[in-house]
Amino acid sequence: MAASLDQPRSRHACRATVHLSLSAVLIAGLLSGCAAPRKELTTGSISNRASNGLASVNSASMNAGQLDAAAQSLGKAYEKNPKDRTTGLNYANVLRQTGRNDQALAVMQQVAIQYPADREVLAAYGKSQAAAGQLEQALLTVGRAQTPDRPDWKLKSAEGAILDQLGRSPEARQRYREALDIQPNEPSVLSNLGMSYLLSKDLKTAETYLRKAAEQPGADSGVRQNLALAIGLQGRFPEAEAIARQELSSQQAEANVAYLRSILSQQNAWQKLAKDGKPAKATETGTN
Repeated sequence: MAASLDQPRSRHACRATVHLSLSAVLIAGLLSGCAAPRKELTTGSISNRASNGLASVNSASMNAGQLDAAAQSLGKAYEKNPKDRTTGLNYANVLRQTGRNDQALAVMQQVAIQYPADREVLAAYGKSQAAAGQLEQALLTVGRAQTPDRPDWKLKSAEGAILDQLGRSPEARQRYREALDIQPNEPSVLSNLGMSYLLSKDLKTAETYLRKAAEQPGADSGVRQNLALAIGLQGRFPEAEAIARQELSSQQAEANVAYLRSILSQQNAWQKLAKDGKPAKATETGTN
């Protein structure tokens, strides 16, 4: 079902592939009882304009071909001046978007050497470490970037995402709530909080936070697709498809839901989800 890699894909097509993969991983994890799968950190945007005059890099709106072109362009700029902070940040970001996590980490290691006290650099370095599977190191790096007297909500959210990947969900949710205290109703943090519950199989609570995230003015396509996933995992396929249609073509939305339906029909997966997907206790979820 994934589009051919030798043809540029729209950002919606890319996201469709990502969320189909996430659905499969989630179901596999729920059925096998293995550790929760990793999810992408949401740490806020890194500066998108390279200081050497390159065009603005907005990787979230690029298709596969555009991402590859940006990676080549930024790679050349990085070779000319590997000490340039903004070029390094942008290059590592695009490398992560194209799945080259080890290379992104190598770039950010060099940038961090040049700017060891820069909070934005440390945050991006921690994100690259997490993407490369170095979760404990990532947690330490993000912690170094945070300052108790001027806490950054993006770093709080990043720390929460890393803790979620380490299976430390209560600590992760506390970080998300601390981030929301600083930046109330921030959709990216609400989405991370919702996904934390989804990965713990608490589908009702996940839906509550993801729906709230999707209602915020700054919510992006990824937030709404996460909401569609949470609803689809509860077997409410028409509703999930209706939400997915807001972001994807009719064919892609139908394909996503059909795939999810087929996965849930295997090995009595839906019965297990229905049993496990109970709301968490009120004392755990709290309000934001």
